[in-house]
Amino acid sequence: MEFYTDLFKTHLQDIIESKEPANLYDPVNYIMTLGGKRIRPALALMSCHLFGVEPSKALDAAMAIEMFHNFTLIHDDIMDRADIRRGKMTVHKKWDLNTGILSGDVLLILSYEQLESYEAGLYKELMQLFNKTAVEVCEGQQMDMDFELRVDVESHEYFKMIRFKTAVLLGCALQMGAKIAEASSTDQRAIYDFGVNLGTAFQLQDDYLDSFGGDDFGKRIGGDILEAKKTFLYLKTLERADAEDREAILEIYTAPLQLANNAPTVDEEVASQRIEKVKALYKKYGADKLLLEEIQDYTHKALESVEGLSLDQQGKAFLREFSNVLMKRKV
Repeated sequence: MEFYTDLFKTHLQDIIESKEPANLYDPVNYIMTLGGKRIRPALALMSCHLFGVEPSKALDAAMAIEMFHNFTLIHDDIMDRADIRRGKMTVHKKWDLNTGILSGDVLLILSYEQLESYEAGLYKELMQLFNKTAVEVCEGQQMDMDFELRVDVESHEYFKMIRFKTAVLLGCALQMGAKIAEASSTDQRAIYDFGVNLGTAFQLQDDYLDSFGGDDFGKRIGGDILEAKKTFLYLKTLERADAEDREAILEIYTAPLQLANNAPTVDEEVASQRIEKVKALYKKYGADKLLLEEIQDYTHKALESVEGLSLDQQGKAFLREFSNVLMKRKV
């Protein structure tokens, strides 16, 4: 994957330029060069290459995906009132709220412009897929926000939310690469399903590690609990808990600690007690084991999609290895 990420980073540096008005375009350049794993654009390049076409042919589509992704990050940070992104100040914090909104808007428009380099028939197909994905990402974000105000969220709603908010963009990146390589409709569907199922497994694993990960996870353990996020662990525990334990977990989740950077200092002792109490309930009702089973199930579905592709054994082995590397975090 390093080959594809390096190819994309070089292309990104080539197109970054200073434009006027600076207060519109400087934030765009800032977020685009802030770092990140560049997984999504790399997937578009990889998919195109796997189906026999030079990955450079997919650079504009890869840029469209990365620009769209960063647009969502700017607006998500505004909605979450987040001060830090990838270890640096968020756009709306470094500049101001209005600049954050407007620079996010123009980044979205620029993402669509990237696809104009493709011939008419392919352009139409790419746009249809891109538009469908963009709408689903917005729907997933709205569902996530709605869940914060509800206590009756069900597991199937949660799976739909993470599919739309996170996984479909991975599937879109892979299918775009396949479209540019003129892969068959069967292969396009299979590579899309591979991305969506692997993206779902990755997000579920992230949820698990948030509660049960080690010191190398990179985030505060129990952050989802303190922010009262309706994760799979929470939902399954609520489904299985007796009346007393159900009341206990609801009490914690309806009176969460505020962890936004501009909030008062959190009482660490109280926070730790809440985390340990909820984690104990997760384990008591087997939600942790159920989540590990779901992670394995979605990873297996992704690998099944690989077997349905008309790639040679080397291509399939590459996708299997990519899956192993992506999911190889301590669980």
